Formats: sequence, C-alpha cells, structure tokens
Amino acid sequence: MPEGQGPPAAPRAARSAPGCPPPQPPAPWSPEPPGPWRGVPQKVAEALSSQYGLNVLVAGLLLLLAWAVHASGVGKSDLLCFLTALMLLQLLWMLWYVGHSAAHRRLIRPKDTHAGARWLRGSITLFAVITVILGCLKIGYFIGFSECLSATEGVFPVTHAVHTLLQVYFLWGHAKDIIQSFKTLERFGVIHSVFTNLLLWANSVLNESKHQLNEHKERLITLGFGNITIELDDHTPPCNCTPLPLCSAISHGIYYLYPFNIEYQILASTMLYVLWKNIGRKVDSHQHQKIQFKFHGVMVGSALGLTVLAATIGVVVVYLVHIGRSKSKSESALIMFYLYATTVLTLMGAAGLVGILIYRLDEQSLDESKNPARKLDADLLVGTASGSWLLSWGSILAILCAESRPSYTWYNLPYSILVIAEKAIQNLFIIESIHRQPEVSEDIRTLRVVTVGNGSATSLASPCLKSGAVAGDVALQGGEMLSAINGDMCLREGGDKEERSGEGTPGLAGQPRFLQSNAKGRVLRNIAAFLFLCNISLWIPPAFGCRPEYDNGLEEIVFGFEPWIIVVNLAMPFSIFYRMHAAASLFEVYCKI
Repeated sequence: MPEGQGPPAAPRAARSAPGCPPPQPPAPWSPEPPGPWRGVPQKVAEALSSQYGLNVLVAGLLLLLAWAVHASGVGKSDLLCFLTALMLLQLLWMLWYVGHSAAHRRLIRPKDTHAGARWLRGSITLFAVITVILGCLKIGYFIGFSECLSATEGVFPVTHAVHTLLQVYFLWGHAKDIIQSFKTLERFGVIHSVFTNLLLWANSVLNESKHQLNEHKERLITLGFGNITIELDDHTPPCNCTPLPLCSAISHGIYYLYPFNIEYQILASTMLYVLWKNIGRKVDSHQHQKIQFKFHGVMVGSALGLTVLAATIGVVVVYLVHIGRSKSKSESALIMFYLYATTVLTLMGAAGLVGILIYRLDEQSLDESKNPARKLDADLLVGTASGSWLLSWGSILAILCAESRPSYTWYNLPYSILVIAEKAIQNLFIIESIHRQPEVSEDIRTLRVVTVGNGSATSLASPCLKSGAVAGDVALQGGEMLSAINGDMCLREGGDKEERSGEGTPGLAGQPRFLQSNAKGRVLRNIAAFLFLCNISLWIPPAFGCRPEYDNGLEEIVFGFEPWIIVVNLAMPFSIFYRMHAAASLFEVYCKI
C-alpha cells in the first residue's frame, strides 16, 4: 500500500460496535425507479404522448372531412387556422430543442447510425425546396384573389414555408439523435411534429384529390355520361383575379407541385417517428458500417430502367392528351397504359424473383437486431401496398361481376393481378435485403489465412494484419481463427494446410459461378438499380393525373360512382407513396450490396 493512505473503508466498518450493522453509503440517484417499477415512467410517457398525438390527428381529420363535405359552420379558414396553430407550436418546440442542443453541444450524445441517412436528408431537402416554391405560388394566388379570401389563406403559406425551412434544418442536424434527457417533454414535442406533418399531408392529399376528381367529372361530361350525377366540387373564389392569365397559370402550377409536397410531408413524418421511437433507447457500442454509393457494374440495370423511365414519360403525355377527348381515344389511351404497365410489372416481378432466388441459394443469417428505422421501412412497405391491393381487387371483382364488359376492360385483369403479385415479390426482396449485412471490401473477402502449428493454432500478430483494412477484422478466439466472410479459410488444429469454409457459411467451391461474391453482387446491384428506376417511373403516372382507376368506368358502374370514388381517393395516396418509399428503400439496398 502506498504511504500516506489509510486503511480501506471495510476494515473500519468491521471495528464498529458489536451488534450494530455497519453504516451503509447512500444509494446513488437513478433516473429509473428500482425493482418491478423500472421502466414504467418511460412507458407511461410513451403511451401519453401517443394518445395525445392520435387525438390531434383525429381532430384534424374530422376538421378536414367537415370542410370537404361543406359542413355548416366549418370553412377553409377554420381548417387553416388549426393547421397554422399546430405548425407554430412545433416551431416553438424545434427552436427550444435546437437552442438546448447548442447550449450542451460539448456533451457526447448517442446516435442512431441507421436513421437519417445522408441520401434521405438530401431527398427531403429537394422536396422541401419544391414545397417552398409551392408556398410562393399560394402567396401569389392569395394576392390575386385578396378581395374575397380571408387573411388566413395568406398567413398559412408563409407559416408553412418557415416551418418547412426550419424542419429541414432540424432533421439535418438531429435526425440521428437518441434523446436521453427531458424525455417526457421531448416525446410530446416529437409526436406533435409527427402528427402535424401527417395532417399537412392529409390536407395536401385532399386538395389534390379534389382537383383530380373535378378533372375526371369534366371528362365524364365530355364523354356524355348522363346516368351519373355529376356536380363539380369547386372551391374557386367568387371574385375575379387580375391579371387572369397569370392567376390561371399559378392555379395550374400549384396542382402540379402537390405530388412533391405530399412526398415531403410523409417523408418528414417518418423521420420524426424514428426520432420518437429512439427516445430513451439504449444502444450498443457497435457502429453501423458506412454505406457508400458506387456507380459501377450496373450498366444493364440502369439502361433498362432508364428505358422504362423514358417510355413512362411518353405514355403519360399521350394518355393525358387523349383521355376524355372522345370515346375511341379514351379507350385507346387505356389500352396503351395497360399494355405498358403489364410489361413493366412483368419485368419487375421477374427481377425480384431472381433476387430472392439468389438469396435463397446464398445461405446467410439475417440481422435480427432491433432497429426502429428498418422496422418502420418494412411496415410501411406492406402497409402502403395495401392501397394498391384494394384497388386491384376492386377491379378484378368488377370485371368478374359486370353484366357487360367492353373489350378494353379485359386488359385491366392481367394488370390488376400483376400489381398484386409484383408488390408482394418486391416487398420480400427489399425486406430480406435490408436485413442483410453490407458486403465487406474485396481485399478482406479474398484474404487467405494459413496457420502452421503443432497441435494448436498459431497466434497471428503480424504488422500486416494489424494495418489497413485488415485491422480489427481478424479475431482470435479460443485459439481458433473464426471467419465470417464467405470464402475465407477456417483453419483449426493440426499441422496440415487446409482450405475450407466455416460451419454454416457456404464456401466458394460449393457455389455456382454466378453466386460467387463479385458476380452475385453485380447481379443484385443491377436488380436494385432496375427496380429503383422502375418504381420512380410508376410513381409518375398517378402522381400527375394518369389514373385509369378513374377513367376505366367499369368499377363505377359495378360499385356505384360515389362508393368507388371514395375507395380510390382513400387508397390512391398510399399507392403513390408506396412507389416513392420503395424507391428509397431500393436505393439503400443498392448502396449496401
């Protein structure tokens, strides 16, 4: 014992009076209650905040419904006042959080490396810029009709633009945060932000759906459908706008930008939801491997995908020009769309099946660790696909149950079946891909380790293994060299040199040539690139008004005009969002392979 130090505390306690227990030190303060109540405050805060958010959502949706059906006493100004108040409250919370984080920036905070990827933040920034442009157009629209519009219709776009800019800044800086202080307050702030964005998304969807429905009714009037009661639901202000050509251009421009605004709001709400799920979460020390984008070896998939994208733009232009002009032109436009979509969906389904087959032959354990971002991706893929499945099953039943079927409606049958099958296959491919670990670099994958020893494995401490990309990737455990890389040598006790794969890990010798690492990765990257571009292509038609579910006519005859239009208006936003979300997930899959 060093000089100057007294005896330890335990011997002093042992010399206390007989029969008296030794004095106990005060228990350290713990943020969680001890015993069986551990974790209850966190769960209670989570339940309270989720119930608060759901009540905000329900109240907002009812207000949207009341305005949509022209309920007495509820006007557009009431709806915009409610949404503006929600945005202002979120702005105050984000300003407080950013200021609090800046004041304590020296503290080390845990981060969720899976959340808020850079490409995801870049995408939301692009959509946010278009949303701000949309706000500017709405301000111009308000100025043109200022004589008969309430002030709230001018305040709302200004508030929305400020809210968009600050929210993008907030997500760039704090989307990866794992909040460990002020957890109850933060839960309410984040969940308020989630449902505020969901209500803004619902408001944009409602406005865009009204516009699409009015165009559909105008086409029906042109085609002479007298057996359907048609009344345009027009919210045009009752005064004139000057200059009229400029106001007309602004009005049309607003509806062409709505699809980007819709994607921005739903993307922001999903990123904020991951932030909410991460509050109070305990993370391990394992760091997620950086995912890098490399455009190499994907010429075939990119060429096919770009061909589909170019064909999509042409089909959409021809469809919008011909639909509603005459009965024959409308039928030819529908047949053209069904043939195009059937071909694309068949190619996408085949590509997805090839990817799943490669995964089945390449036996590799999946990463089953808890990951809120990954779980949300999988849930959104399946949940939003249900919108398309609802429309497809409605079309199938209409074809089977209709008393008379025009010839062009038969093309809808294979199209609807392929929509169901293709999304199911694509979901399986994406979900399995995001649960796989990223491939390691080529120099590590091809490393061969040879040990020579007498009865035991020799410890390798060579400087070459400790430097560069190999450092930290070769581990010695219990005298054995264990390799988690396909094709590595797994050498055990003995003096002979032996090359074989580890247990449960398929080696190169037993795999077909196309399944060896380079060829397998190249095929999977081409599949991911092709599916990514195809999903972008299939997002374009419904987002910009090419919706055969409206124009086919057979479903409206079988189910009735109003019931089928309600189904389409409810399911179409989810169908549109599915394609953009699938494209984002496939981009991540491409970067991981």
